[in-house]
Amino acid sequence: MGLNETPSGERVHIGFFGRRNAGKSSLVNAVTGQELAVVSDTRGTTTDPVSKAMELLPIGPVVIIDTPGFDDEGALGELRVRKTRQILNKSDVAVLVADCTEGLKDCDRELIEIFRQKEIPWLLVWNKCDLKPEHPEAKENEIYVSATEKIEIEALKEKIAAIGKTEENKLMLVGDLMHPGDMAVLVIPIDKAAPKGRLILPQQQVIRDILEAEGAAVCVKEYELRETLEKFKEPPAIVITDSQVFAKVSADVPESIPLTSFSILMARHKGLLDTAVRGIAAVEDLKDGDTVLIAEGCTHHRQCDDIGSVKIPRWLKNYTGKKLNIELCSGREFPEDLSKYALIIHCGGCMLNEREVRYRMKCAVDQDVPITNYGIAIAYMQGILKRSVSMFPYLAEELPD
Repeated sequence: MGLNETPSGERVHIGFFGRRNAGKSSLVNAVTGQELAVVSDTRGTTTDPVSKAMELLPIGPVVIIDTPGFDDEGALGELRVRKTRQILNKSDVAVLVADCTEGLKDCDRELIEIFRQKEIPWLLVWNKCDLKPEHPEAKENEIYVSATEKIEIEALKEKIAAIGKTEENKLMLVGDLMHPGDMAVLVIPIDKAAPKGRLILPQQQVIRDILEAEGAAVCVKEYELRETLEKFKEPPAIVITDSQVFAKVSADVPESIPLTSFSILMARHKGLLDTAVRGIAAVEDLKDGDTVLIAEGCTHHRQCDDIGSVKIPRWLKNYTGKKLNIELCSGREFPEDLSKYALIIHCGGCMLNEREVRYRMKCAVDQDVPITNYGIAIAYMQGILKRSVSMFPYLAEELPD
């Protein structure tokens, strides 16, 4: 997977924030070297967030996001500011663009406070320095630039790279659970719900992770698994399955072979696993009339037996025997007020970056709402959760026998 094919969820998200007419869009264009954003002297030209996935040296694969002015006014302005706040939830780096000829305004200070509250690494960029050649010496997290005159743009990129998240910080998928030469068996159903002509993103990423760990991956369909395992002279180091066929795969894989799912590994990769395992206990406390939120990070055409809208609700109602209200959300929309929910079941989050997944998790934890994920929930309801997280002993020990 090359830099141009790096999934959005694995890219460093860099958000440019500030008030109207501070030069955010001009600066985005200068940094990217492209006419990504429309530039005008008219205040409020940027009406919606504009994103661009690209390779930005010296950082690597990034998503650059230009946002509307944070001081926008009126009913429509409030909606634009709300969209800007949503971008903050997935920003790995926040770039605050301020007009050095005017200094910081109240909305700039409000943004800085939000950066601090959300623990987002941030940089204050004083734009239009060509209009004010004499200025105070920049502090450690500041830089004076001119988007129109291309002054200090390369230095700005270096500063952004210095505070941006790097691959070394990323949590692993499966590579650290294997040794060079190990074999992994991946169970991948090919049915009406599978995308035509391709594998879904978590499957691609797990294969890549195995190869980078100098292991080997054998991919099979669920009804070929038993025969495939019998052909091995030595058992594989791990079997990883699509969660939808967890029960059948567990029955076909000897207990001596570690077994987990793509969804559980993705939860670990995004920083949700520990909380998700602890949150699943709330299933036992569900009562008639409780509302459960099933959240997905992507939007897709739902099949007749869709995992999020059909299968999990059915399994959940059958397991609990309760009359539950099921609500769905998908894509970038995630409720700010979670108080109505007795439980949140989130997808693996492959289309979301780690910061956004952690933000959603923190929202749930702060509001005392249990949150788990697809793979954990399915394994639990099928009685195989302890086995599915056995490669993480500190978690397995917390679960009842």
